[in-house]
Amino acid sequence: MQQIRLLICCLILAAGAVCSSTPPPPESVNIGVVLSFGSIIGKVSKIAIQAAVADVNSDPTVLPRTKLLASLHDTNFSGFLGIIEVLRLMETQTVAVIGPQSSVTAHVLSFIANELRVPMLSFSATDPTLNSLQFPFFVMTSQSDLYQMAAVADIVEHYGWREVIAIYGDDDHGRNGISALGDQLAARRCRISFKAPLGTKATREEITDVLVQAAMGESRILVVHVPDYWGPMVFAVARYLGMMNPGYVWIATNWFSTILETELDLAPEALEDVQGVLTLRMHTPDSELKAEFVNRWANLTGGAMGLSAYGLYAYDTVWIMARALDAFFAQGGNISFSEDSRFDYVFFMPARCLI
Repeated sequence: MQQIRLLICCLILAAGAVCSSTPPPPESVNIGVVLSFGSIIGKVSKIAIQAAVADVNSDPTVLPRTKLLASLHDTNFSGFLGIIEVLRLMETQTVAVIGPQSSVTAHVLSFIANELRVPMLSFSATDPTLNSLQFPFFVMTSQSDLYQMAAVADIVEHYGWREVIAIYGDDDHGRNGISALGDQLAARRCRISFKAPLGTKATREEITDVLVQAAMGESRILVVHVPDYWGPMVFAVARYLGMMNPGYVWIATNWFSTILETELDLAPEALEDVQGVLTLRMHTPDSELKAEFVNRWANLTGGAMGLSAYGLYAYDTVWIMARALDAFFAQGGNISFSEDSRFDYVFFMPARCLI
């Protein structure tokens, strides 16, 4: 799996970025943040982003004469609200947007970002089809699902299994992730023998119907790539149906490791449901900066939640943006806002971050 040590931010100052000989840097710059605050990823990322903004503003070596301001917006689990909030931010004096949180929303907004020329940086929209060739104004600051699907395929090949059953959310994120898994398996002479899509708001009855169909198949290797907010119900139903017994293999993508890292007080029955499940996690290389932030996390949260890999990537995303802005101002750049799309400049700046 690809390790991200030096993340590169493509900062596109769309609304009329101009350069002059010795312009003073602005007193402040605005960035927008769009998250679902109540979600597993959102509640960790909100705290991490706020901590990163505070750290940037207290660091004299980055944006020393400019204050970084972040406007945080809650989509409340609504893709529609996510689109509306990002559009509102794009209409204001916002240099870039961190978000959206979901890949489904990112697909819609990436087309709009291309037209309005406002960069979006997302650490949680990991759909492998969100590529920079089609969406040059969308920057994925974490790892694409392509890498974890390659890891799943490696596990399948290593143990000599030839077929798997794929259980996934029936949206862009789920379908495209499983499509990537199919390609990775095919490269290893393996395949998906049965696809079991579930609606984005799957009920226990719907999950039961799908698992009964899966149990009738020949394969006993099940890969689960679903939303975290109802994903654990899959294992609860599987346990009820006797599908967690020896003879079955369950592999969950990183939605499940995110729950385990974040939720520190999982109920005993929930832990019993998932015994034996193998899950993947995005790799975050160790460093002094990472260790320092991990040690601070309990104080930032009051010990109420754990720090997931998404929290680390959220923190780094703010620093990517800050480093890019700092480099731009150091080169004599100035920011103004205009509706004239002729004033478009692209800047690249490697950022030294936690991971």
